[in-house]
Amino acid sequence: MPIDATQSYDDENIFAKILRGEIPSSKVYEDDWAYAFDDINPQAEIHTLVIPKGAYVSWDDFSARASDAEIGGFVRAVGHVARAKGLVEPGYRLLANIGAHGGQEVPHLHVHIFGGQPLGRMICN
Repeated sequence: MPIDATQSYDDENIFAKILRGEIPSSKVYEDDWAYAFDDINPQAEIHTLVIPKGAYVSWDDFSARASDAEIGGFVRAVGHVARAKGLVEPGYRLLANIGAHGGQEVPHLHVHIFGGQPLGRMICN
């Protein structure tokens, strides 16, 4: 069920539990700012999620409240994962759902990295 991106952070969300080690995940990358793992229900040949370690509901929340170091570290982590997965060429897609209209289901900022195959149009009419 999509969430309201303005809601307060829920530290019992699934990604918070993954960060605390309460739920297992297939770690792809981790540093001081971010944690990346493969999606358990992949929508493409490669489907990896990157989440910040801080408590941010959405991209909007993150861009408004995170420190410059957190923002820089998270963006670099997304790039690192895409390069490590060999996706720079021929290309890949990043997706961050925000709020109910954007289809966000987990109230913790996360970026999907899709690749490994032609992905087609972004939004089909």
